[in-house]
Amino acid sequence: MSNEEQLSLFGGDSEPVGESQPSTTQFDAIPSDVSVAVPRGTYSDLEALANHCNHCQRCGLAATRTQAVVSRGNPNADIVVIGEGPGQHEDERGLPFVGRSGELLEKIFASVNFNSEEDIYICNVVKCRPPKNRNPNPDEIEACKPYLLEQIRLVDPKIILLTGAVAVKSVLKEKRGITKIRGQWFEWENRLCMPIFHPAYLLRNPSREKGKPKWLMWQDMQTVRSKLEELRSN
Repeated sequence: MSNEEQLSLFGGDSEPVGESQPSTTQFDAIPSDVSVAVPRGTYSDLEALANHCNHCQRCGLAATRTQAVVSRGNPNADIVVIGEGPGQHEDERGLPFVGRSGELLEKIFASVNFNSEEDIYICNVVKCRPPKNRNPNPDEIEACKPYLLEQIRLVDPKIILLTGAVAVKSVLKEKRGITKIRGQWFEWENRLCMPIFHPAYLLRNPSREKGKPKWLMWQDMQTVRSKLEELRSN
């Protein structure tokens, strides 16, 4: 696949100190009581985590969701992609990145020969749709963050891609704008993280000219592809 053909596919703080298991009473209370801590090692597998997410009432977003949106992709993937939160299509289908942004994300993966069902695990900072697709507020992010940290631990990826400012701030606590830091590698919890543009931003900036967001995103994804091959060979 030539560079031109590849680019054309774009067409459209954790607290991991040790691991512990909460008591049965504490574990059962996690979805209903935000004051209940969720220490590292709480969940034995992603199925148990998803069950709690689907019944979660830890913040006000539960009152307006159609269903929780936990994840899609390969639970053993080398790459985890983290978005900010579900939109309308995701809320209706129960899967992250399945609207127009999701379609573009699939094309972005394909441009560097990634398959979302084999190479990628996709999730969000919050598992329930914020009303009118607003950004999740800090309380909502903190209520849901234990689920996200456990997802990362259980999948155990080599690389984490943070799509957009909300994901970057939630994980890295980075205050600089996404345009300043996209494409750069950050180390977080002994993992490599890269901030990348959110697909919705690319939809609003459709030009593929050199230096434009879609072109920059393609460069970033080629860097990710190369880095993953390097990590797999070590």
